[in-house]
Amino acid sequence: MKDRILQILKDIRPECDFAKSCDFLADGLLDSFDMVTLVATLDKTFSISIEGIEIIPNNFNSVEAIQILLLKYGVH
Repeated sequence: MKDRILQILKDIRPECDFAKSCDFLADGLLDSFDMVTLVATLDKTFSISIEGIEIIPNNFNSVEAIQILLLKYGVH
């Protein structure tokens, strides 16, 4: 799952090295527009629907945080 997440992130912002960041937002790798794109792409890729209450920076600031969120939706 980690590789798929990294590929999605790379597709959104190819110039960024997400693998080396522990906090995508603090490091300036993602902005609010990128977050919307990321949520939509995750929904489509994994056939899920991330609830609005889950769309908070802490759930998208690292690959690990995204993995934890996806696990809540049954993605393995």
